[in-house]
Parts: sequence; C-alpha cells; structure tokens
Amino acid sequence: MCGIVGVFDTSTAAQMTALGLHALQHRGQEAAGVAASDGATLRYRKGSGLVKDVLVPSVLEPLKGTLAVGHCRYPTVGGTAENNAQPLYATCRGEPIAIVHNGDLVGASLLRDDLEMRGAIFSTTSDTEVILHLIAKSSAPTLIERVADALLAVRGAYSLLILSRDTIIAARDPHGFRPLVLGEVDGATVFASESCAIDFLGGKVVREIEPGEVVSVSPTGMVSRKPFPAAETHACVFEHIYFARPDSTMFGESVYQARFQWGKELADVAPVPADIVISVPDSGNPAALGYAAGSGIPFGHGLIRSHYGGRTFLASEQAKRDLGVRLKLSPVKAVVTGKRVVVVDDSVVRGTTSKKILRLLRNAGASEVHLRVGAPPVVSPCRYGVATRTYDELLAHRMTLEESRVWMDADSLAYLPLGSVARPGFCSACFSGNYPLI
Repeated sequence: MCGIVGVFDTSTAAQMTALGLHALQHRGQEAAGVAASDGATLRYRKGSGLVKDVLVPSVLEPLKGTLAVGHCRYPTVGGTAENNAQPLYATCRGEPIAIVHNGDLVGASLLRDDLEMRGAIFSTTSDTEVILHLIAKSSAPTLIERVADALLAVRGAYSLLILSRDTIIAARDPHGFRPLVLGEVDGATVFASESCAIDFLGGKVVREIEPGEVVSVSPTGMVSRKPFPAAETHACVFEHIYFARPDSTMFGESVYQARFQWGKELADVAPVPADIVISVPDSGNPAALGYAAGSGIPFGHGLIRSHYGGRTFLASEQAKRDLGVRLKLSPVKAVVTGKRVVVVDDSVVRGTTSKKILRLLRNAGASEVHLRVGAPPVVSPCRYGVATRTYDELLAHRMTLEESRVWMDADSLAYLPLGSVARPGFCSACFSGNYPLI
C-alpha cells in the first residue's frame, strides 16, 4: 500500500516530491526516498524512517533537477530490509533509471528464479526489482517500449513510476488494483497515489491514470498508450475502507462519502441500544459519523489520538502494534464513563488492536462496549499489496463471530455485510476469498 509521487517540469521537483510524500505518509512508514534528474545526471537518496526524518533539507538539496519520483514504503514482499527501500536504481544500456512501485506482483518469485537462472543478479528481495530486470532484458528500441514489454510479462497489482534522465513513465496494471492520479501544480505535471497529495501541493487533479494505461511525459510532451489486452477492473475496496485518506477521491468516488454511507448501512443492519457512538480515530471517523446519523445516537469523541504514534496496522511486528495502541489512543473518561458505548472502527484484521481498545474503554468506566465494524470480516490474506500473508493471523478466519466477541470482551459485535462492498469493478477477495488473480 505504498505511496508514490512524481513531479515533472519544475526547478524544485525533489522538494515537491517530498512534500507530496508527506501527504501520503499514511500509506507507508517503513522507509522513504526520492530520485531526481537534471537532464544529464540522476541522483537518489533513501533511508528507513518517516518522510520528515529521511527527506530532510540537507538530503534533498543535492537532488538537482526538474523531474523527480519518490516513495514511502509499506513492506509487503521483501520484508523490512533497508536495501528494499525505494526508489530502486539501475543503469540499463547506459541509461540510468529509477523506479517506485505500489502493489504486489503475483508469481514474482518464479519470475525471479527464472531470471537468476539466466544470470540476473538481484540486490534486494523486493518484487519491484523483477520489473527492473525485465526492462533490462527487453530488446525494444525505446525505454517506454521496454517498460511495456516488462509489464506484459508480469501479473498482479502495480501502480508505478519510472524516472529516466528526461522522462517520467507512469503505469497502472490492467486490473487497476492500486490507485494512481494525474494532476497539475503551477504548470508542473504531478503523479500521485492519491488526490490528497495533489491537493496538498496546491494543484488540481486532472484525472486518474486508467487501468492498463502507460503515460510518458518528456520535453516533447505527454503520450498515453494502452499496450495491454483489455481486462476486468478489480480496484481494491480496502483502499476506500482503510488505507486512503478520507479527503481523497479514488476510483471515481469520495473516500469520506463511501465510509460515511457504510456507517449508515451498519446502523440499519446492526442496531443496538446505546448512549453514545464513538470512533476509533482517524480512519474510523466517517463510518462512526454515519452510524450516529443512521441510528440517531449522538456522536462523541471518546478516544483521542496522538498523531505521533503512526498507524498500528502498518507496523511490521505485533509488538510494535501493541505498543502503538498504548501510544496512540487515550479514552476520554468524561465521555464514556457510565455510558453504553458503540465504538465504530473501519475494519478488524488481526483483532489485537480492537481488543486493547475495548479494554481501554472498559477501564475508563464504560458500562457497555459494543463494537461495530465498517467492513465485512477479513477472512482471506491479500495477494495484491496488503501485508496479510497467512490465514491464521486473521481473526475472522480463526474464530466465529461469537468467539471473536468473547475474545475481545465486547458486549456485542457486528460487521458490515459483504454485499455492501462486493461491487462490480472492485476486488473484495480479503472478505470473500474469491481472488481475481491467483
């Protein structure tokens, strides 16, 4: 679920790219990096940590040039090794290129094995490097044709940006699993994972990059190609449920409005007598407001979030998630003490965070705690860019609804029905187990 940004045709390309990544920090907190080109030389810097800590002014200052790409990393394939931080850099036929990638490839390990058998040498464990080797292997005459050749050989989820000396190439997989938008900021062309990054830069969104589209922008202008066979769209519905910022518009729909509406639906299908509705901030806020509107129960701020603790779901180890809950959330006793509380969260994946939140509320004096979830139960791992790799780590796979309620110590537990999110053109495999690509 990484965040990517590309900026073309401005003297502050690297700085603008880093600012765009700040707006996408919610998409990945493990590492960050930027590559920039001045038309002759391509330079890059990257490292482990948050954007604000890695891409400081002294790091960005040497990255001269009018075009740049950047990445904030959420580790899925390849784990948390520092050399997996992006951009990945290579020289292909004397031409330096850097790549940033959001998504997961299906069958990348088999492609990697085949490339290694033919002499390829890998320096990371990231599936993104497979794309670099396939670009180098292509015999097509131009870089954009070599990129198309490489992408024709892979399957799965990818929204990616490739930087050369004078060109940025943007590509989105034919199924459109992951988002990618095109915008304009003071005459500069900008690509970003979400519209909120372009808004943050003071620009305007032009459109989404379409599934299966490859766009190149260079000194000669912008060119759009569709080199892939037509395919059914499978946009990730979990983007709307959790990952995207609520102020983004994604896959043609307001993220905030989608979450709010699902909260209203949840109030209709899972009502409960209560005194107050609270959210698990921040991603649970719209669904909780929708639940309050649908139920007529007043909304209150029963949990306060520290914005210095990060997103617990993105943490790469369970111990970090546990610590993250304690650092991130504090109950407001004046709001919940003696009250029958409905707490609304955007989703429940492993359940450990939810269990700790319910305990916080009980310890704060809530008389009843009812958990409502603005998504269906997560019963299957994601294969396309979310770090849920095994069935056993998923609460709804391990336990029945009643077992989950007892384990989390909730007075009641209810999820959004699958039919609310299983819509045409969207991937909901994590909720249904029906994978569009295997």
